[in-house]
Amino acid sequence: MTARSAHRLSRRQFLAIAGAGALAGLRPARAATGPRVATLDWAILETLLSIGANVVAGTELLQFRDVAVTPAIPAGVADLGLRGTPNFEMLYAAKPDLIFNSNFYAWADERLRLIAPVESHAVYQPGASPYQRSEEMTLAIGERLGLATGRALVDATREKLDTYRSRFSKGDHRPILPINLGDANHFRVFGSDSMFGEVLSRTGLANAWPELTSYSATAPVGIERLAAMPEAWIVLIPPHPAEALVELQQSAFWKALPPVQHGRVLTLGSINPYGALPAAARFADLLAGGLTRAWNG
Repeated sequence: MTARSAHRLSRRQFLAIAGAGALAGLRPARAATGPRVATLDWAILETLLSIGANVVAGTELLQFRDVAVTPAIPAGVADLGLRGTPNFEMLYAAKPDLIFNSNFYAWADERLRLIAPVESHAVYQPGASPYQRSEEMTLAIGERLGLATGRALVDATREKLDTYRSRFSKGDHRPILPINLGDANHFRVFGSDSMFGEVLSRTGLANAWPELTSYSATAPVGIERLAAMPEAWIVLIPPHPAEALVELQQSAFWKALPPVQHGRVLTLGSINPYGALPAAARFADLLAGGLTRAWNG
């Protein structure tokens, strides 16, 4: 038995996991060099795509395109369905040589190992810096796959944030409040320990939210809390329920807020809130574009 076949399912094992049926119509991912890799985790997926790995399978790819937006997913990458209930049959058919997983989906490790070797990385953990963990993950994956682009992504992201730090130092020095609407009366807010919060810190901007948010976001927060931050820029990060934004903008409370009255509200493009370095860079780019237009307007 070869090393590769040792990590493949026997017919009986495979049928026990998924049952036969959908394999015939699945086309392999694009021809590419390097190990064929797959993942259930979006932070890992965007990292693999950004460094040019030979990705053959990922989860919820249609939603990824809507929420994360970038990097682009090449044609032929198999969609494994929901992150919480991935299609193991489809994953088997994609023939990965290596599966990258995260602590969010550690429950699946045992079944994944029947298909290919599994290597895990944890970006989001209590008390840990998601930005630093993203750098460590990117370097480790790049080294594992023999891709110098891992180091290049780390260096390029650092340089980008340093450039924005210089640009933002010439701005109005107001704090930034990054939020995501749940409905017209509630929002999620990203504190200094979130990826968005870390980008603010690394670019020299202050986060208007005074509390930690357990490495991600605090929710639900009542919309009335916005009144306590009259000096802030309110930065709306989609996706939002469409009706929530419309209803909010029609409310007397919203219209009376100082940031709204003085035009200090930015709506960015959609960004993966649990992303890695590519999401950090996208947030920095969109925020820089919005602030620059507002300051120069």
